[in-house]
Amino acid sequence: MGGKCPHRKVKKRRLSHKTARRGKFLVKADDAVYDELVKLADAGKDADATQLPVDEDLPGMGQFYCLHCDRYFASDSVKEEHYRSKRHKKRIKQMSGPAPHTQLDADLAAGMGMPDNGLKLMSM
Repeated sequence: MGGKCPHRKVKKRRLSHKTARRGKFLVKADDAVYDELVKLADAGKDADATQLPVDEDLPGMGQFYCLHCDRYFASDSVKEEHYRSKRHKKRIKQMSGPAPHTQLDADLAAGMGMPDNGLKLMSM
């Protein structure tokens, strides 16, 4: 009896998938990305036309960035390939729709919104 634990193989196989590893990178939440897109739209700027600072720790020195997906790419060709992907198109559709929910929306839905104390009475 004995042998290796079967869970080790399962865990190794599970972590080797690209989609599982993608979750370890920190990405901005939907509301933060939406706020940045709104700021750029108000300023009249394009998301791709902004000049990015050079950062040696990021892929492609931080010059190839997708604002909608909050991802950096190694080259312009990889970024263009990403723009044609299904994931990017879904993200654009998600960001162009209604504004993401906020904490105020959640509070109002839970009944913890602003109190309604009735009419103010005139004191004399």
